[in-house]
Amino acid sequence: MKNSLSSKGLSMSQAQSISNLCNQRSKEISTQLDNINNVSKELTIGVETYIETQGNPIPKNVVQLLQSKARYSATQAFLMENIKAKDELINKIKYEGFTYDVEAPIRPTTISENLPLEVGEEFGWDQLTAAEYNEYLEAEAYASHIGQFIHKRGTLDRLRAELPTIKTLEFMEIEVGKKTPMKVSIHHTPEQLLEIHEELAALHRGYEQKVNYFKSKAKNAVTSENAKVQKERGEIQARVNQQNLELANEYKLAYDKWLADQRKAQHEFEEKRQGRIQDAVNLKIEVAQRFQDVVDEFLNQLK
Repeated sequence: MKNSLSSKGLSMSQAQSISNLCNQRSKEISTQLDNINNVSKELTIGVETYIETQGNPIPKNVVQLLQSKARYSATQAFLMENIKAKDELINKIKYEGFTYDVEAPIRPTTISENLPLEVGEEFGWDQLTAAEYNEYLEAEAYASHIGQFIHKRGTLDRLRAELPTIKTLEFMEIEVGKKTPMKVSIHHTPEQLLEIHEELAALHRGYEQKVNYFKSKAKNAVTSENAKVQKERGEIQARVNQQNLELANEYKLAYDKWLADQRKAQHEFEEKRQGRIQDAVNLKIEVAQRFQDVVDEFLNQLK
């Protein structure tokens, strides 16, 4: 965007004051023009005359008024655009990011990535024989399906909870206003359901114990193997710690020097930026000739 910022001209406070005056004068003209009408209305009662509508014809200088309004508006737009341009320029300089072209020293790599990794759950299951794993799968399926049937919200749990609430006789409305008795036959007794529950619960416990046994065996295999891995990792790490320490010290010396140089460059950048900000703060608005007469008109009022 083009601007008229320069080392000489209007200060920002002057520009803002003149902009406000332009806006005020433009509003005054708008008010004058907005009240124009075609007729006046009077009402005479006896010797008294009452004005119902005040007549306000188009003023003879309407062309001059509109041109003045446009001049004020254009001058205000010019001033506000340059005030905005100065603010944007200052903000642009304020928020410029500092960049340092010298690359920082690269942190040295270590051999830690070559350390053996711990095993996971899959390793433990791989230690079971095929027969053991198949037995685990079977026990898990039995425990799951029996458990679903007997546990809370399962079928057997629902039947036991529902049984005491069942009525042996119900009525159904076959015809409007006529109820027909309906016989309700109960298939089970509470004792039968309890017996089934106890039988299935015993089976479930047995299968669940098998499942837990194989899970524990797999978990123990993982724990044992990882103990070996940790021992091996410790031995490897002990051998490379000295080498890694030497590399780290060399890197620290190089990085400290780079950081000091970077901070020096940043300090110089900040000093220059502050100078540029001050130069931008000192900028004024060099008034274009086409707006000079309006500016002069209001400058006289501000003196």
